[in-house]
Amino acid sequence: MKKIRVGITGYTGFIGSHLVDRLSRESNISIVPIDDSLFQSAEQLKDPIKNCDCIVHFAGMNRGEEKEIYATNIRLSQTLVKCFEETDKKPHLIFASSILSNADSAFGRSKKESCDIFADWAKRNKANVSLLTIPNVFGDRGKPFYNSVIATFCYQLTHGQEPKVIQDREIELIYINELIDTIVKVINQPSQGIQNIRIPGTKNIKVSELLKILENFKDCFFKKRVVPSLTEPFLINLYNVFLSYLDYDDLSFTPQVHGDERGELFEIVKLAQGGQVFFSTTKPGIVRGNHYHIRKLEKFCVLKGNAIIRMRRIGTDKIQEFKIDSRKPTFIDIPIFHTHHIENAGQDDLLTLFWSNELFDAADPDIFYEEVVKS
Repeated sequence: MKKIRVGITGYTGFIGSHLVDRLSRESNISIVPIDDSLFQSAEQLKDPIKNCDCIVHFAGMNRGEEKEIYATNIRLSQTLVKCFEETDKKPHLIFASSILSNADSAFGRSKKESCDIFADWAKRNKANVSLLTIPNVFGDRGKPFYNSVIATFCYQLTHGQEPKVIQDREIELIYINELIDTIVKVINQPSQGIQNIRIPGTKNIKVSELLKILENFKDCFFKKRVVPSLTEPFLINLYNVFLSYLDYDDLSFTPQVHGDERGELFEIVKLAQGGQVFFSTTKPGIVRGNHYHIRKLEKFCVLKGNAIIRMRRIGTDKIQEFKIDSRKPTFIDIPIFHTHHIENAGQDDLLTLFWSNELFDAADPDIFYEEVVKS
């Protein structure tokens, strides 16, 4: 199968680097990196471009002096077109424009005029061009104070700085993976002639609301040690991005270990929605538990060793017994109003994983002590 040869300008930038990552996993695509230094002249661009079936053009300036931004972005577009014309090459051109192209700024004007430059080239040469209008993009590798307000806020919140909302407006956002999915589709399904593609955002949110969510992420991570409530794809993506700005030292956390003569117990994962997972060691012959719950969901799983889990509905005498051998992984659900315990029936320490649907609250633990085996 012949591969699509895709040239990428700005391939080391935020969006460009993500596209390179994605295309490197596509068996039908060969990547041709086009270095920014080659834009000194059309002549220097000829060699990498001559065999490309598709060019994705990201290279450009976002920040800096207004005159320099405009001049640089227009020069890049003109140089690219000049190279096409001098080599008589007509690759499918995909240009990354922006929803800011109508803004009264050097960046906006340069994006709008670049679209005109590429559309004019396509008309004259009967070439195919896809002009992408892209909303605000967020994701891993975004440069703080450059690529997006999310990159800036995440960096500040994870590095002891205090973010400030300068202009509280609603912004249209798209996650980097979602954008890359769209670009890959455009590469694989070339337009005929000139195609203007308005890529819709997947989330509209005010800057102040965005900051409030990110501040909660910070509080959950550093203080509560809880995975926050992630009830929609946007929040999952945003939390992943927040975590990507942490220093590596902050990724390591040692929980408090509660130990006594029975063994040890500590929390593994705590979820704002989804409860918590904790782990225990239990010494041979020791019994843990002898209590029941009236609302809490609970699962047990023996990771190593042999155990007997017993439960009895309160107000009755019948005891249900489960003999567990870790060589055959087994989950046991604990019904409400059933007092229960777990006994280490082996000769070595018993290792057990527990899950509960709610976080432990010492003021309202939903734990009521009652012996499973009546004396």
